[in-house]
Amino acid sequence: MLRVGVYGANGRVGQLLVKNLGEDPETEVAALCERDRIDYHAPEGALVTNDAKIFLDSCDAAIDFTVPEATETLLREAMERPRPLVIGTTGLNEAQYALLEEASEVMPILYATNMSAGIALLKKLVQMTAGKLADFDIEIVEQHHRYKKDAPSGTALTLAEYAAKGRGLDLSDVRVSCRDGMTGERSRDEIGVMAIRGGDVVGRHTVGFYNDGEFLELNHTATSRETFSKGAVRACKWLAKQPAGLYDISDVLGL
Repeated sequence: MLRVGVYGANGRVGQLLVKNLGEDPETEVAALCERDRIDYHAPEGALVTNDAKIFLDSCDAAIDFTVPEATETLLREAMERPRPLVIGTTGLNEAQYALLEEASEVMPILYATNMSAGIALLKKLVQMTAGKLADFDIEIVEQHHRYKKDAPSGTALTLAEYAAKGRGLDLSDVRVSCRDGMTGERSRDEIGVMAIRGGDVVGRHTVGFYNDGEFLELNHTATSRETFSKGAVRACKWLAKQPAGLYDISDVLGL
């Protein structure tokens, strides 16, 4: 039985993780970490703490869906007490991602901005299509609920990275995330990444390839957050058997 800790247990995905881990016959909830009190009845036998050190000492592996600052704290503590870590936090800055890479040298870490199987496949399709349709303009639109804090979404940026990779481009050189006023004509290489916020939309991503006379749109829609929590549980069970290194959800699916 894999004893899993949920870091950020009060979050929308965190609460679903507690549910899904409890339903899986191969896992159990060993620890919950949250800076304030837990808003629900914790599973029997699960440790509840706001201390990352105690949290890590109480589980075999951990899943993190929090905010960048909390993830940074977890990574620093995990460097002293390595555990398999599944991290789904979005919005990491360059320094935080560098810390994640450093930590992966001493423990297995799976980092994915989206844990769904559909997005894992979509990334590959976007990369291939971007290369094959080299003359097409690429625009990415993402939609999320009103409470999402970062924009564009981590998933949209990941899709943009794969689009840029498909054309041998550096995303930082071609990404456009805002157009307003007299912007001039669209440049050939630019990749637009736009965000929409409203209502209770779980997540919708559309990658469009546009040319004169035709266009192709690749779309993924998440209708439940359990898409992400169940994907994270699957990833955690897989990761627990891997050596130190940095992994992606595509690795879990063999893509």
